[in-house]
Formats: sequence, structure tokens, C-alpha cells
Amino acid sequence: MTVLVVGSLALDNVRTPFGEVESALGGSCSYASVSASHFAPTAIVGVVGGDFPAGHLDLFRSRKIDTSGVEVVPDGKTFRWRGYYEYDMSQAHTLETQLNAFATFEPKIPEKLREADFVMLGNIDPELQLEVLRQVRRPRLTLLDTMNYWIEGKRAELMKVIEHCDIVLLNDAEARMLCDTVNLQVAARQLLTMGVKRVIIKKGEHGCLMFSANTFFAAPAFPLELVKDPTGAGDTFAGGFIGYLAAAPRLTEAVYRQAVVVGTAMAGFTVEDFSLQRLSALTPGEISGRCDKLLKHTKFNPVRLNKA
Repeated sequence: MTVLVVGSLALDNVRTPFGEVESALGGSCSYASVSASHFAPTAIVGVVGGDFPAGHLDLFRSRKIDTSGVEVVPDGKTFRWRGYYEYDMSQAHTLETQLNAFATFEPKIPEKLREADFVMLGNIDPELQLEVLRQVRRPRLTLLDTMNYWIEGKRAELMKVIEHCDIVLLNDAEARMLCDTVNLQVAARQLLTMGVKRVIIKKGEHGCLMFSANTFFAAPAFPLELVKDPTGAGDTFAGGFIGYLAAAPRLTEAVYRQAVVVGTAMAGFTVEDFSLQRLSALTPGEISGRCDKLLKHTKFNPVRLNKA
């Protein structure tokens, strides 16, 4: 089963208390696709300028990611983001955003990719997400990611996208903003009434929550001794999650829960280094080993109370 990821391809300048990188590979499409590629055949659709290093495209191809949907604007520049983190790694501080070629991006899905079974709509303009949904044919599952910028500026369009997606992924602040409630369970129920099958709410270092009409699942984040760069952690989670689903023979409740654990593990790997340095070099053994540790750390025996 093929995973199609549509989103941003970027060059990031990032500074944290543990170092700094310039013109590093970034963007939702990059993190999500490389994460997904560890589990299933993956393809990407995005746009870059003539300044996009060939080595970054080589990285995708080394992961056997189909790049036929990447549009290159020879005389244009790639989307760039400059920012920094302080010791509170949950908060990114933006210094500069240059949309460049991404400002006029119009997704064009190659014919061979329109039959993709699993589609991830990365964090882009909801109108572009709707256009992607018009071009793909009969995906088995669609996953939507978004952010506060679109919730504030294009709520009506975003709601239309949500109505056509199977899974909605957003963080706790975005869930509260979108549904106008402080209660995350209430927010999830509101979204489920719109037709989505599952809602996943990310809580950063505190893990994530997954809701469906009849089930609830919570997974902790993997405890890390060092976090170098949290950029792209959410996109990495999404890629690992949908990639694992695409590799599964059946989509059962147990498989969805395993996919959440896989996404959590992948996100933990990403933040251990800058850009995609850690994520792109992972081995299957490292991934399964971390998932096993998560299982070990969260498993406990049934609680039996003595009668008073």
C-alpha cells in the first residue's frame, strides 16, 4: 500500500541550546515521508526552488521515496523558515518565514499517484488540501494535519476538509481553538460528529490521545535524556503512524494503537538530532526496540483492591 504525502518542503535555519543548523532539510512533507518510508512505499508532492540542494532529493530517493510529484521552479527560491528554541522546547520562536515558491504552490498529483491508498494532507492551506482530495481517486484512508494559522484564518475551508477525512491530527491547543472548548474529550467528540473516524491529539512531551466513536487510547512520549531539535516531531509522528497503517493487512483497533506507539517512537528519534539526521539513518531494530521499551514502560498488571 502506497502512502502519498502532500505538504511543504523547506530549508530551515534552527538554533537550540544544543546547536544550530542552516539551510537544513525541513518541511512537513520531508519529515512525514521519511518517517513513513520506514514502513511502506511512499511518494511526495511539493514544490522547491532552484536553490534546493540536490543532496536533499538524493536523501528521499535513498529511502525509495517517489519524488515525481516534486515541482522544481528553477528561477524560484525554496520555502525557508528561521527560528529558535530556548530550554522550553515546546515553544518555537519564529524569526523569519519566506514562502517563496510555496506561496503559489498548486498541488499537481501525477497520474500514477492518484491511486494512492493512504493519503496524508500535511499542514498546508485547506484550499490546497481540498484540491488534493479532488485529484486522488479512492484512498483507503486520509489523514489531515493542520495548525492554528489555518484555524484562525480559514476555519470554514478547514471544516470542509475535515468532513472529507478519516483521521484528524492536531495538538492540544489547536483542538481547543478549533472546537472552542478547554476539554479535549469534548473537542474530539465534536470532530467525530463531523464524520471523521478518529481524532489524534498531540501533547508534545506528554504523549498523545486517540479517540474514536467507541474507544479511547493514551500513549506517553518516550522519555529522552537529550532533545536537540523538536522541529518536525509532529510530522514525523504522522508519517510513522500512517506508514505503519499502510503496511498492516487489516486496520483493527489493535493496529491503530500500535501505529500510535510507532508514531511516538519515530517522533522521539527525530528530536534527538537536527533536521532529519537521526530519522533518515534509523534501522528496523532501533525502531522495534524503542517500541518494545514503550510497551515495557506502560504495561502493568490489573489492580485488585481488598474489600474494606
